[in-house]
Amino acid sequence: MDFISTNVAGIGNKGKGIRSDCFVTMEMSDSGGIQLELVSKVESMFGDSNRELIRTILEFFEIRNARLLVEDSGALPFVIAARLEAAIKTLISTQKSYLLPVLPENVYETTRDKNRFSRLYLPGNTPSLSINAGIHNPDGIILDLEDAVAPQKKFEAAFLVRNTLRAIDFYGAERMVRINQVPRGLDDLEFIIGQPVNLILIPKCESQDQIRLVNEKIKQLQEKSGSNHPIWLMPIVESALGVLKSLEIAQGENVVAVAIGLEDYTADLGTKRTAEGNESFFARSMVVNACKAAGIQAIDSVFSDVADMDGLKQNVIRSKALGFDGMGCIHPRQIRVIHENYAPDPDEIEKAKKIVNAFIVATEKGLGVVSLGTKMIDPPVVKRAQKVIDLAITLHKLSPDWREEFLAANA
Repeated sequence: MDFISTNVAGIGNKGKGIRSDCFVTMEMSDSGGIQLELVSKVESMFGDSNRELIRTILEFFEIRNARLLVEDSGALPFVIAARLEAAIKTLISTQKSYLLPVLPENVYETTRDKNRFSRLYLPGNTPSLSINAGIHNPDGIILDLEDAVAPQKKFEAAFLVRNTLRAIDFYGAERMVRINQVPRGLDDLEFIIGQPVNLILIPKCESQDQIRLVNEKIKQLQEKSGSNHPIWLMPIVESALGVLKSLEIAQGENVVAVAIGLEDYTADLGTKRTAEGNESFFARSMVVNACKAAGIQAIDSVFSDVADMDGLKQNVIRSKALGFDGMGCIHPRQIRVIHENYAPDPDEIEKAKKIVNAFIVATEKGLGVVSLGTKMIDPPVVKRAQKVIDLAITLHKLSPDWREEFLAANA
């Protein structure tokens, strides 16, 4: 099918190596009805159903005359629907949205203090990477609309991210979206709020004003859509100014964690990021202290060498020692290393058991002072020990009946 008009929309991805996606070329016309050509790698299995879906969407948007070429590399229905709707809205103005049903498996909320050891970044415009991301068991999955999406692809990516939130099973991972930098990112929220999203990442955050604008937009869109589930925020500090404002940012409404982005931060400093991290020690310490003061989680930057597992392990160990509670990852193979090395080790668990047991014994005796051997134990130490216990139980590193076992072993 030849297209000679300049009033043509081309949406999606095609070419060598592209899979689970499609490219829609669409031209509006004044007559001739719908002229559809579908070139599909899965024609024998899904050709008829895909044609039916395309015609259903065109009818939904009241498109009567148009020429379409859909080049399909095995796209699932939610991808085809996103690509076609983006093409339609590139050519005409309409307030209607074609929404596929929400998977029942995706109807869950997350808590403020949910464990966030790992968060897996996925480009928002690459469906092949998101389809099975949940099976790798990251704590969170980030559909990225910012740096991972080319500027000319951001409009169409928003439709795909919206449909991904509705149609893909995340296997219990916290569903996250990184919007574009505020104020542009406020427009992204139009596609995200009202969908089953748990957390919004705010990139290049430098003030609480940006957080306020995001919260206000979320509330406005939730009232419009009738949704009211909690949506948490994770600002990302990526500049010298952001680092200096980290406490203000950490104290923002609905903020459950602050992440640091070291690639942009070191670029802002005009220095090079190194494996040792001396150039970012101040910034990382500032973010950790701000988060601890605000009672939220501190999330470290990504480790970019996906082949260096030993380097990743050492990076996580340093990160945990600084006080970070998790970090980003850019490849599923990094998840296991991150989880293993942020999790409490046997020595931490054993020490925590002794501290919590001493606290319980002191409480049962009505004592106002808790001691372990010759050392006095302050309430913050007990609180941290209890957190280690709770986390160890969640990660199946410790039995819920640990205290009975502990008393029996020390009788």
